[in-house]
Amino acid sequence: MGVRKRQMAERIKAEKQQMAFAKLNNCPTSPRKMRLVADLIRGVQVEKALAILKFDSKEASRRLEKLLLSAIANWQAKNEDASVEDADLYIKEIRVDGGTMLKRLRPAPQGRAHRIRKRSNHVTLVLGSNNNIES
Repeated sequence: MGVRKRQMAERIKAEKQQMAFAKLNNCPTSPRKMRLVADLIRGVQVEKALAILKFDSKEASRRLEKLLLSAIANWQAKNEDASVEDADLYIKEIRVDGGTMLKRLRPAPQGRAHRIRKRSNHVTLVLGSNNNIES
């Protein structure tokens, strides 16, 4: 039992070495708008994803481009001896969750008030490598 457990732990450690992630918290964009852009790059190679984000006109794509560059830098910090081109990185997982909501009141007719919900989101981006580079 101990040998199998050790082998499993070593395999998980090797898989984690090939992964890197970055998080963007409390981004002042609605989760729905961010998900539209996130769906474009889910499961795509990193180089292609950067090109998609660079030429997309949405404001959310600028934020995701910066987040993707951060995740690549995190991967490079983890794997200093490997190059990004050889690693064949792709976006393994991208999750957009709702963040805190700022609640504001807007005056409405006849003394009433309507609630304005200013939404924010949290984005988690996980990079994976197709090639198994031994460190």
